[in-house]
Amino acid sequence: MRIVKLALAPLAALAFLGPATLAQQGPPSAPEVAPVSTTVAAKPALWKIADSDTTIYLFGTIHLLPGGIEWYDGPLASAFEQSKELVTEIPETSDGQTMNLMLKYGMLPAGQTLRAQMSPDERTRYEGAMTGLSLPPGAFDRYKPWFAAVALAVLPLQKAGYSMENGIEKQLDKRNTALGRPRSGLETLEFQLGIFDGLSPEVQKTYLFSVIDALPTIITDIDKMVQAWAKGDVDALAATLNDETDDPALYEVLLVQRNKNWAVWIDNRMDQPGAVFIAVGAGHLGGKDSVQALLAKDGIKVTRVQ
Repeated sequence: MRIVKLALAPLAALAFLGPATLAQQGPPSAPEVAPVSTTVAAKPALWKIADSDTTIYLFGTIHLLPGGIEWYDGPLASAFEQSKELVTEIPETSDGQTMNLMLKYGMLPAGQTLRAQMSPDERTRYEGAMTGLSLPPGAFDRYKPWFAAVALAVLPLQKAGYSMENGIEKQLDKRNTALGRPRSGLETLEFQLGIFDGLSPEVQKTYLFSVIDALPTIITDIDKMVQAWAKGDVDALAATLNDETDDPALYEVLLVQRNKNWAVWIDNRMDQPGAVFIAVGAGHLGGKDSVQALLAKDGIKVTRVQ
């Protein structure tokens, strides 16, 4: 299961596989779900790096969330409103750009199909998962295994009421736009999709069948991840997302190397005055390979403020 959550939580690009995107690409979208009526007060973790003229806040996000979670208040709201710039994993990207890149990186070459790459037993397992989600067996035949894996993981969450509209980046972007402030990205959407596309076909297929094996409990497992995030329980979140992952290669490319890149970015940004609010997937800000741990190794002090 960890490989599924590791791939879902840190990569903002995956949030773009929402109902509209999936519908445009062929498979049916998730049905509408009634809003969650219960309100949950959340206190997710927030950190600060500061010197005499620069302040950088670090906030761990969940890209897809259910409704009813109230998280924007206290030190977090104050930090965001005092900042002059929002920095997320990727910059704002139009629907057209997103669709073009999804097609560029997600589709198989002409003449190839997904199910043709499977053994008879694999095909039976895969088609059973598709049927269980009320999808036609051939819905993703034109797509690479990583794309099918992500779609199969995201669709049950959508059916359970999770959405990008409720996700942290979407909510922060709305507030940032209202304040008339700039937003930039640590990476590009093309880079993030290229991470999955760069995985070998064997690793992509391993990921796909890990998702299929996790489907029976995926909602419960993701709910627990969100609960740890809402409590600000960084250790529990890190253990859930990052520790003992069942694919070290995927862990390295999805999390460790990107954290190293971002730690360098933060170090360089500290040379410029001003206040910046960085919001990235919560999996990047917990555990031994977190952004904060890497900054500490370089002698940069990170203080938790919520």
